Amino acid sequence: MRIDFRKNWHRFAGSAFVGLFLLLLFFRLGYFEEKAAEIPLENAPPVHAGAESWLVISQEGRKIGYAHRRFLPTATGYHLTEDVLMHINTMGVVQALSFKTEGELDARMNLRSFNFYLDSSLFRFIAHGFVRDRLLTLHLGQPGEEKKLEIPIKGALHLAAGILETSRFKGLLPGESRTYYVFDPATLSERPVRIALAGREVRIVLKGKIRHARKLSLDFMGATQFAWIGEDGTVLREKGILGITLEQSTREEALSGRRDMGSADLTELASLPANKTITSPGTLQELKVRLGNLGEGKFTMDGGRQTWQRGILTIRKEGVPISGRGKALPLKDRDALKPGPLIQSDDPQIVAKTIEIVAAGDSDIIKARKLVNWAYNNIKKRPVLSVPNALETLQNMVGDCNEHAVLLAALARAAGIPAEMEAGLVYLRGRFYYHAWNALYLKNGWVTADAVLGQFPADVTHIRLVRGAAEKQMDLLGLIGRLKLEIIDFSPSAPAEPVAKGQIR
Repeated sequence: MRIDFRKNWHRFAGSAFVGLFLLLLFFRLGYFEEKAAEIPLENAPPVHAGAESWLVISQEGRKIGYAHRRFLPTATGYHLTEDVLMHINTMGVVQALSFKTEGELDARMNLRSFNFYLDSSLFRFIAHGFVRDRLLTLHLGQPGEEKKLEIPIKGALHLAAGILETSRFKGLLPGESRTYYVFDPATLSERPVRIALAGREVRIVLKGKIRHARKLSLDFMGATQFAWIGEDGTVLREKGILGITLEQSTREEALSGRRDMGSADLTELASLPANKTITSPGTLQELKVRLGNLGEGKFTMDGGRQTWQRGILTIRKEGVPISGRGKALPLKDRDALKPGPLIQSDDPQIVAKTIEIVAAGDSDIIKARKLVNWAYNNIKKRPVLSVPNALETLQNMVGDCNEHAVLLAALARAAGIPAEMEAGLVYLRGRFYYHAWNALYLKNGWVTADAVLGQFPADVTHIRLVRGAAEKQMDLLGLIGRLKLEIIDFSPSAPAEPVAKGQIR
């Protein structure tokens, strides 16, 4: 079915939650770095030959997929695999999402090497890596287009897919916790996860039978998940945000039944209702909102067009500079000109497309307008379940707000314009949706740009919560289902804020 995105752009604009949802999945399939000393060999988890488990994945009682986990002993340790298939509904479009994790572990369950594959309707993400002497070597991308990265690590890494099945939590008392660090190959960043014993002996009903279990809570970036571990050390049930549940089953149960109906619309579930109606967001020059329950995330609330005071956020529309001498890019922002593993501004295909769109004699402002307009008019608007990648977006010419933002960042940097990604909320038809867009440095400061909506600058209902690459968006995870937002006032006649005022901090 072909969707007319010019009539249905609103369905794909507030789609940053797609990326956040994937980040949460990568957390469960990611890699733990232990903060404490390695576990002694005699306390290593009991893993039996041929151990495997099947889990049904449901969302609000509706079956949407399955997970299959296997542990196999080897001569020097263990081999772990996890296969997952899900049908996810985002913005009214149901897509199949499959991913596979393979890991070679030593006798202490420490990670030696891994392979990670993700497949969705159009995109594929591949990551391979191995650990040697406190160094993680990563290879990202398709064969022949791989990017190699070497990242120092502080301690032993563990696969998240097997961390819950180990015996390392047997000694915990109720209320006690252990902290690990997660390395996520999709964002190339490390974050802490706190695993606590929420109940030593609890009883749950599973397939009509009462099972005894230990209940664990997993706190990752303010998002809390729960797991129930059976007496034999296997996972009986997991429960995450937005009603996503995994429950132990048989192979036949996991593979049977329809899954193509997909989940409830996760983007809609994650959105926030607006207490006031805004009929023409593009005409507004100022918006004031009250934000509550932000928690302890590292948010970029103040600076540039935004002013943050005592829980009240004021957003003023920027003016686009026309002429005059500009200020040099601050030293702290110099990375906004550099290529990255997923923002490949130095790739020949990105560079060639940039040269095709802009002229050598264009000013940065004209270049910016041309790049935003090109992305708006040429990249098909469609939700994508994958890791945002500028080069793949250019090759496939399709994506949601994450793909638009990462591609515009790469094109702008290739054109010599410092560019960053921003993420937060945007108002669309009575609700605020998680969304991603860009900030471009032009003459005196940063100016917002939204390639999905074709806005330069973006309207003031774009509420920036974080700025930076994908690892920065992880701070938004803990806000889902918790953040409170109240529109206080909006004005179509307030004076535009000069672009030079304020610095992002």
